[in-house]
Amino acid sequence: MKKYALITGASGGIGQAVAYNLAANGYSLYLHYNQNVDSIKALLDKLVPFGGEYMPISADLSTPDGYKQICPHIFSLDAMIHCGGNSQYGLLVDLEQRDAEALFNVHVLNPLMLTKELLPKLLSKGLGSIIVITSIWGQTGAAFEVAYSTAKGAQIGFVKALSKEVALNGIRVNGIAPGAINTPMMEGFSEDELKGIEFEIPMGRLGQPEEIAKCVAFLLSDESSYITGQVLAVNGGWYT
Repeated sequence: MKKYALITGASGGIGQAVAYNLAANGYSLYLHYNQNVDSIKALLDKLVPFGGEYMPISADLSTPDGYKQICPHIFSLDAMIHCGGNSQYGLLVDLEQRDAEALFNVHVLNPLMLTKELLPKLLSKGLGSIIVITSIWGQTGAAFEVAYSTAKGAQIGFVKALSKEVALNGIRVNGIAPGAINTPMMEGFSEDELKGIEFEIPMGRLGQPEEIAKCVAFLLSDESSYITGQVLAVNGGWYT
């Protein structure tokens, strides 16, 4: 029987790696993206050999009702992986309200409402999994990323609360908190800044998107059947 997973932010570095890994493991996929059409087209080409069904869905999750652009396209569903996200750097005193609202729409409001709308599809099966890609900064916080850290902390609260609410329904809810991962989100850092980050990480390197994707696959598998409400830190020992 086919399994279907929704991946938000599928055009991003982690989202693409998650999609590739799940397709290789037999999943058919709903692939959400916002504007990066070229990235989604390239991803779809890579997935062709796996022979599943792959449906791209465009939606702007920075708007309050962005989730409503996704829901009508979702039919059978076995898993949700919330990968959508964007960073926001700067001092808190310089934060504009519109930027804060867009950030929270992407990371908190739309994942919350999207899950609420699609949860009945998992409940009807009595089995399913929800995974949120949060961040190391949701666990420990980061100066110059106060709004981002706050949003990621809210995601962790969402994981812990929802996991308790749906555990008896056979649905597991977990998070993954990456550290510094080698994706386009890191392109704003200079070579010297990246070297400085690598120096701070006990393992001495950035993580790779595929390493996050493997953790997603594990949390979706029967090998993690007694794990729910947890946030798996994947950060090379940067924060323990």
